[in-house]
Amino acid sequence: MTETEQAVALPGDPDYAAATAVFNLAAPVRPAAAVTVRTVAEVRASLEHARRAGRWVRVHTTGHASSSARPMDDALLIRTEPAGPVEIDPAARTARVPAGTRWGAVVEAAAAHGLAAPHGTSPTVGVVGFLLRGGISFYGRRAGLAVNSVRAVELVTPDGEFRRVSAGADPELFWALRGGGGGLGVVTAIELELFPAARVVTGAAFWPAAHGPELLARWLDWSRDAPEEVTTAFRVMNLPAVPEIPAVLTGGPVVCLAGVVLSPTEDGVATAEGRAADLLGRFRAVAEPVLDTWCTTTPPAVVRTHMDPTDPVPVLGDHLLLSDLGKDGAETFLRVLGEGSGSPLVNAELRQLGGALAVPGPDGGALSHLEAAHAFTAGGLAVDRASAAAVRAHCAEVRSALAPWDTGRTAPTLVERLEQPQRHLSAAAVERLDRVRRRVDPAGRMRHDVPPGASNRY
Repeated sequence: MTETEQAVALPGDPDYAAATAVFNLAAPVRPAAAVTVRTVAEVRASLEHARRAGRWVRVHTTGHASSSARPMDDALLIRTEPAGPVEIDPAARTARVPAGTRWGAVVEAAAAHGLAAPHGTSPTVGVVGFLLRGGISFYGRRAGLAVNSVRAVELVTPDGEFRRVSAGADPELFWALRGGGGGLGVVTAIELELFPAARVVTGAAFWPAAHGPELLARWLDWSRDAPEEVTTAFRVMNLPAVPEIPAVLTGGPVVCLAGVVLSPTEDGVATAEGRAADLLGRFRAVAEPVLDTWCTTTPPAVVRTHMDPTDPVPVLGDHLLLSDLGKDGAETFLRVLGEGSGSPLVNAELRQLGGALAVPGPDGGALSHLEAAHAFTAGGLAVDRASAAAVRAHCAEVRSALAPWDTGRTAPTLVERLEQPQRHLSAAAVERLDRVRRRVDPAGRMRHDVPPGASNRY
C-alpha cells in the first residue's frame, strides 16, 4: 500500500472531514472516500486507488460550488491543496498557480509587481475552479471572462498521464478545459496572464431600499453606455444583525452599488476618479448614502469590495443571465425583491456584463464570452428547514417573475443549484467536448464531475 493510499480517508476519519469540508454549509458532500493531494505523484496514486476500488473520481478545493455538484455516492473525492507558492513572472506578466491556491494569495503576489488578475469576489475562492468555470470578475468588462486569461494548464488526466497543455500543446484538450465543464482530469497547476493595475477606485455605497426604483433606473441607464474600465453590481440586501455588519445596514432592506474602476497606470488615476465620480454623482443626487466605502486605493482591496463572507455559511440561491431589463424589468425586479416584497434573500444582485465580457476570446476555449446584459444571482441563509423552504420558494417566485428577460443561458461560476436549468455551451461545443473526454477518460471515471448540459455522453 502506498503512502497516498494510506491517506485515503473514510467517513468518520478526521482526514475525511478535512478533505470534504465545503464553504456552503447547506450543501455538504458525502463521498465514499476522500483524499487531500498536493503533488502529481499523489494525484496519480489517488486515481489508481479509485480505479482499483471501482470508484468514480470527483475533485474540489474550497467547496464554494458544492450546491451545484452532483451527488458523490461511490466516489473518491480528491481535494487539491497548493504544493508551493504563487510564482510571478513580471516580464511576461504571468502567474503560475498551484492547484488549491485561493485568490487572496494570487492578488497579493501580483500586486507586488503592479499587476492584477481577473479574480473572484472573495479571497477564499479557489483559483482553478473559478478560472476554468468561466469566472466573472470586477475587472471583467475590461479584461473579459477570467477563463480567457489562462495560458496553460498542468493536469493528470483520468488515464494517469501528466500533461501540460496550451495553445501549442494539445490545443484540443486546452480548448476543452477552458469552460468545458470539467471531467477532464485533476489540475495540478495553472498559468494565467496578468494585466497592469496601478490603482483602482472601488467600494460599495448603500441607500435605504425606498430609493431603489430611482437608483435602479439610473444605474440601468448609465450601464448601457458605460466605459469598459468600470464594472459594477446593483444589489438589494437584507443583512442580518451580526457584529461584522454595521448596524446602519441591518435595520431593513438596503440597495447597494458596488464596483471597480481600473487605472492601469498612475497617469490614468484622475480619469478613473472622474468616471467613478460621474457614476456615484448620479446616485448621490437621489439621496446621500447611509454608508459609502468608495475610494482610490490599490488593487488588493478589490477582492473585498463585494464583502463576501470569509467563513463558511449555509446558503441557497439561484442564477439567471438576463437581457436588458428596461423599465418593466426594473419594476418587476424590485416588486419581487425590493422594499415591501418580503424577500428572505440576503442578497439579490444584477452584475453588469457587456464590454469585454461579451467579446469571444480570439483563441478562446469552450466558453469565452457571455451574451447577456446582466448576471442575476441571489441567495439566502438556510439555517433551518423553515428558512430553507422560504428561500427556495422566493427564488422560484423570482425566477418566474424574471422569465421574460431570461436568456436561457447561465454562467457556470454563478450556478447555485444542481437542479436549476443550466446551459452555457452550444450543441456543437458539447459534441466536441465529448470527443475529448472519450480520449482522456475512456472509462468515464470522472463523468459525475460534468455538470448537466455539458455532455451528451453521460
